Amino acid sequence: MIERFKKHEVDTGSPEVQIGILTERINVLTEHLKIHTKDHHSRRGLLKMVGHRRRLLGYLQKQDVERYRTVVKDLGLRR
Repeated sequence: MIERFKKHEVDTGSPEVQIGILTERINVLTEHLKIHTKDHHSRRGLLKMVGHRRRLLGYLQKQDVERYRTVVKDLGLRR
């Protein structure tokens, strides 16, 4: 995921990379919660990650709309 969005060789902090990593973790945790429906601790972590991704997407949209649209399209968000 980092390889897909990085801007330079050691980029791990750009919003695109962070959003990509969070999306991957959210997808894994969503699958986990389909099996383990009573795992409320993990559900809380999922909600925190979703909120964090939402804030990063909002920041990216304010800073550069084209980069925002690219990330949303590549990750398949906002259907």
